[in-house]
Amino acid sequence: MAQDANLPKPSPAELEILRVLWKRGPSTVREVHEELKSARDAGYYTYLKLLQIMAQKGLVHRDESQRAHIYEAAVPEDATEHSLVSDTLERYFEGSVQRLIMRALEAREFSDEELEEIRRLMDSIDTEES
Repeated sequence: MAQDANLPKPSPAELEILRVLWKRGPSTVREVHEELKSARDAGYYTYLKLLQIMAQKGLVHRDESQRAHIYEAAVPEDATEHSLVSDTLERYFEGSVQRLIMRALEAREFSDEELEEIRRLMDSIDTEES
């Protein structure tokens, strides 16, 4: 967990960009902009500036060997999610996993498949602890 504390925390806009890079792989600013333009009313230069800031923060790597710079996620998706959940747990729920899970389960309705997967996960945790 100490490693997660060292990961830079992405802002919501930076997290959107990271999701594009995790899904697409290395991409140009234009490709990121094209992917996100329908979800967010931001121009090309907004994404360029965000990616430059993200490179400074260590969230992305920039390949400058070509005319159009290529950006790649420098942080793994699972480690970033783990870090964000850990931060949320401590910041908003005073470290109470039970309260976090209860609020997450109350936040929206789940499909039967999702509920079954949650039950399987809970059962596997019970089995591991026994």
